[in-house]
Amino acid sequence: MAYSARELLARLIKCEAGGEGETGMKGVASVVMNRVNVAAGEYLRLNQGDLRKVIFQPGQFDCATSVLGGVANPQTIWSSPPDQIHYDIADWALAGNRLYTTGESLWYFNPFAPGCPYLFPYNGSGTYQVSIVQHCFYNPTALYFKT
Repeated sequence: MAYSARELLARLIKCEAGGEGETGMKGVASVVMNRVNVAAGEYLRLNQGDLRKVIFQPGQFDCATSVLGGVANPQTIWSSPPDQIHYDIADWALAGNRLYTTGESLWYFNPFAPGCPYLFPYNGSGTYQVSIVQHCFYNPTALYFKT
């Protein structure tokens, strides 16, 4: 049986930001929903506002991939069921809420180093917005809207 959109989002939140606290998990949920609701660019063109397509767009979320770098990915949305907090945050995001500090962010990542690069992805389509725990969040630039 296929997972519902709520279940998928809760699992992605747990896998991508389970150790980042409530604010970090809300930041990740905000990015996912920003991609669902973006008005133009790659995410609108490829995913057409479909949460499932956003989550499973190739190369976007490591947790939605069973193989990384040719080896089995041990940390996936399928390997660890969500807890109530993950469902609560998924419900919060699906109801239209966003973490204001992440703005219109379409990307986040953990640089595994102090500080965040100003541009991400490295093609210049996003600029640094905020750090939450170990993740850096990025808002789209004009370049993104040409993708």
